[in-house]
Amino acid sequence: MKLGLAICALWAVGFVATGFAQVAAPTPAGSSEGSAAGNSADTSAQDRTATLTLGTSIVLVPALVTTKNGEPVFTLTADDFGLWDDGVQQKLRLEDDADKQPVALVIVVEAGGEGATHLDDYAAIGPMIDQLVGSVEHTIAVVGFDSEAALVQPFTGDLNKAEQAVYGIGPGDGKAAIVDALGFSVDLLKKQPPKYRRMIVTLTETHDHGSHLKVVDAVREVSDTNTAIYSFAFSSTKADAKEEASGFSSREPGPEHGCFSREWTGDPTRQPSVASQDYDCLAMLAPPLRLARIALIAATGALKKNVPETVAHLTGGEYYSFSNRKSLEKGLQELANHIPNRYMLSFHPLNPHPGFHSVVLQLKDRPNLKVAARTSYWVEGAQ
Repeated sequence: MKLGLAICALWAVGFVATGFAQVAAPTPAGSSEGSAAGNSADTSAQDRTATLTLGTSIVLVPALVTTKNGEPVFTLTADDFGLWDDGVQQKLRLEDDADKQPVALVIVVEAGGEGATHLDDYAAIGPMIDQLVGSVEHTIAVVGFDSEAALVQPFTGDLNKAEQAVYGIGPGDGKAAIVDALGFSVDLLKKQPPKYRRMIVTLTETHDHGSHLKVVDAVREVSDTNTAIYSFAFSSTKADAKEEASGFSSREPGPEHGCFSREWTGDPTRQPSVASQDYDCLAMLAPPLRLARIALIAATGALKKNVPETVAHLTGGEYYSFSNRKSLEKGLQELANHIPNRYMLSFHPLNPHPGFHSVVLQLKDRPNLKVAARTSYWVEGAQ
């Protein structure tokens, strides 16, 4: 890690895109089937969603409902929503008092690449940290990154320490490994007690430069069902965007003798696992899996074009662009207003197949309102 640190005492760290939404969205059903059976879970949903596997059965869907003027709406019930998981309508619950649950927040700061020119702008987040976490119990960590990610401030309940950690980050090297930094931050949050609502706030450019994590693995990392990512990003230069587009992708051919064939003729170092290959083949045959596969392809494509925007929409967070400290402050203020007015919906998947799931949340008979929510989650067991 090559980050410069001004304070030596610090430790050295809705919808993806229109096309994705169109691919993933089912035709809304006119009936009320799939409405909530109740308004709250028997026990805390957050206590059961550290990592969704085939042995667990609840998915959290944070949602923001706004008017056309952008004002939050907070008077709806679970019956006002309809949700589809890979095209299959689900029964929804509305988690009571979700905004009163403790918060674990990781602030992710780009110091490498063009991030070095925005270090003074990042200082805008300092005075806003307390508004982002609200008045509930909280713990905050700060991650800084260039070509590598490092923990600058371990989790602390002291807002001043978190603020000073952001101020103490100096310029890094010429890289901006955003995807690796996100994976690093998600892993940090997974180690926190499950009682916490998990949040990531990122201050980065739009394109990744230098990450080692594969695109599909990145989608898998950020699709944790109890983590929302709120992204603030400035535009990468055209030269950087071109470099990223050429380097942050790969094409792997399928078996020559049919989908399920074990006769691999491609790069021997990239031969897919049997389970992964069978999943891809089944996705061509079974409609729900095919829908999930199409959505995954759309998500990975969007990730290459704009990392912070894509991960925000995948996780039910929010995306804001900024160019200077003033525009960043404006976005942070809007986010601080939105967070306590978000709905926390949950459901038990009717078909929890391993791998990527496409989620579509829609409002019933509310044409004048907009909803933004999680668009995916991942069930472990696909490999």
